[in-house]
Amino acid sequence: MALVSVLINGHSYTVGCENGQERHVQAMAHQVEHRVQRVRSLGFSGDARVLVLAALLMADEIQDLSNSRIPESTAQAVHDVERLRAERAMQDSRLLDLAERAEALAAELEQAYIDKAGLPGT
Repeated sequence: MALVSVLINGHSYTVGCENGQERHVQAMAHQVEHRVQRVRSLGFSGDARVLVLAALLMADEIQDLSNSRIPESTAQAVHDVERLRAERAMQDSRLLDLAERAEALAAELEQAYIDKAGLPGT
């Protein structure tokens, strides 16, 4: 395991990585530092706040890249599936309500029959 020293937000960190991955880790640290400097240039301060905002910037960029890599047909299919699931859940709920109403009506009819016939109730 190799150790790499990186500088982020004015602090030096030693990070472990697989042998041969040192340059990659340094490049990633450079990307983080770039976002940190971007956040600082917007007037934000405080180590934790700056790092959180930089992380959010990177997460937003990753999300945008992920969305752009998904073909439109796939995105539409995902949307359709989500819509169908919501419709199915609503139908299931309606069916459950109808079944409960049917059972309540059956119980009322049974009780009315028992009352009218003068049979002993349960």
